[in-house]
Amino acid sequence: MKLLLGVCALVAFSAVSAEVFFEEKFLDDSWQQNWAYSEHPGKEFGKFVTSAGAFYNDPENDKGIKTSQDARFYALSTKFPPFSNKGKPLVVQFSVKHEQNIDCGGGYVKVFDCNLNSKDMHGETPYEIMFGPDICGPGTKKVHVIFSYKGKNLLINKDIRCKDDVYTHLYTLIVNPDNTYEVLIDGDKVESGELEADWNFLPPKKIKDPEAKKPADWDDKATIDDPEDTKPEDWDKPEHIPDPDASKPEDWDDEMDGEWEPPMIDNPDYKGEWKPKQIDNPNYKGPWVHPEIDNPEYESDSDLYLRKEICGIGFDLWQVKAGTIFDNVLISDDPEYAKTVGKENWKATFEGEKKMKEAQDEEERKKEENDKKVKEEQEEDDDEDDDDNDVAEKDSTDKAEETHDEL
Repeated sequence: MKLLLGVCALVAFSAVSAEVFFEEKFLDDSWQQNWAYSEHPGKEFGKFVTSAGAFYNDPENDKGIKTSQDARFYALSTKFPPFSNKGKPLVVQFSVKHEQNIDCGGGYVKVFDCNLNSKDMHGETPYEIMFGPDICGPGTKKVHVIFSYKGKNLLINKDIRCKDDVYTHLYTLIVNPDNTYEVLIDGDKVESGELEADWNFLPPKKIKDPEAKKPADWDDKATIDDPEDTKPEDWDKPEHIPDPDASKPEDWDDEMDGEWEPPMIDNPDYKGEWKPKQIDNPNYKGPWVHPEIDNPEYESDSDLYLRKEICGIGFDLWQVKAGTIFDNVLISDDPEYAKTVGKENWKATFEGEKKMKEAQDEEERKKEENDKKVKEEQEEDDDEDDDDNDVAEKDSTDKAEETHDEL
């Protein structure tokens, strides 16, 4: 396990120093010494196991922690020395492998301040950031990016689609001190923008002037009825008329059946409701636009990006079907470092997994074909045995009849 807490690491590839606040690769079971399960009452929690899964690139380097029990909550977290991202980027990165072809369950992490009590972590525990994929049926396949701000958890206003296959994928969130952000999947940017624009951190800068009202004489109708247009005298016709081709049945009895009335049919001369034709409104002033004023409740905040204290990270999930593998958790202040160590490792893992999975699928396909062939041959042999038995039975019957005749 590689765990660097609050130390500066010289990174040769970028010629700058990258501070790695937390890094976990789950290479063996030693992670259990630093991570703690929640014991919050009222929840049935599942356990994580160390595993590279059923298909992988490297059986040792691709090990992570895997959800192991269906229909369980999972609550596992760890703490480290506190830090602040004041004046520098914050990078949160980890990989997710939904090997079980997940139907409904979370694949995200939560980042906490030092108030986190790992033994009591649960769904209502306050957090600083929630980030990562969430899948539930065909309708929910998104990447959550949620920030805590003044006691509220604020969701991103954009829809970011997550990966939904069975292979490992790398998720990266970068929060910059200029109040911008990036979301990367497998090292490629899938979303970016300004924090203020894409979250409801602040009230709007402008609001509609509460004192302004549309003038009573404001005409916003583009067209009006033509005052010169009149309804033709022959316009009004009934929508339905008696069928002129219908005749009273010969067996109709007025006393028994009542007075006969012909059935009604659509009137071919019916023209519908008359409306005068439309002409341009000479008094049209266009749509009225409500004037806006500066919102007195708006106050800019240059520190939307800022997390004054980060002290822990954890998995707080529900999964219907277990089998998700989490790995390569990283919290740093250097996006280039995260991209280099993340994307290169992810690419090798992904390609190796895909190759091994396709080989397994091909082997399974061949096995199914062989099993099918064996079954068909067995059925043919059974049919031949049945035919042989029928012939033998017939011969036996014929012989018995011959013997009977001789007697």
